[in-house]
Amino acid sequence: MKNAWFVVVAGPLLALLACAPDAVQTAGADSARGAHLLEPFKKDLKQALVAGMEKGPPHAISVCKTEAPAIAAALSVDGVKMGRTSHRLRNPANAAPDWVKPILASYLDEPGKIAPRVAALPGHRAGYVEPIVLQPLCVACHGETLASAVAAQIERDYPDDQATGFAVGDLRGVFWVEYPTGD
Repeated sequence: MKNAWFVVVAGPLLALLACAPDAVQTAGADSARGAHLLEPFKKDLKQALVAGMEKGPPHAISVCKTEAPAIAAALSVDGVKMGRTSHRLRNPANAAPDWVKPILASYLDEPGKIAPRVAALPGHRAGYVEPIVLQPLCVACHGETLASAVAAQIERDYPDDQATGFAVGDLRGVFWVEYPTGD
């Protein structure tokens, strides 16, 4: 009886996978490649922000303004483009590429389903999106209550800021990367 249940349930699934192994492998490969391409950006940005926070949160705001775009630009080579964006922007220059917008919207619509995602893009390209969940370190500049020096620095640098009022664990935004697939 147990074997019959397995055949009924698993049989069609195995048949489906056997019919489309390239699609399944490609999605997995694209996800792994996207995560690999983003890793240096995330690592370098975190190091820069930690160093900035050691000098104080207002300095970390400057890091986000100048160093984060420079890090993304330095790693955006050989047909690769990367960045970060949010549903509540601090810097308008970080507006989401069109292909990222529906993924970000789906994260907001279904907060329990914020796993990284891959998107097929035109021209033999793929996109990879990874959520940014607010960490305790981030509350100093993105939290509900800000120190007066932080609030003043944000007001100077970003008068139209929308990136405060978050709590630890909230979706802050996403990292994204698009790259050639080699197809």
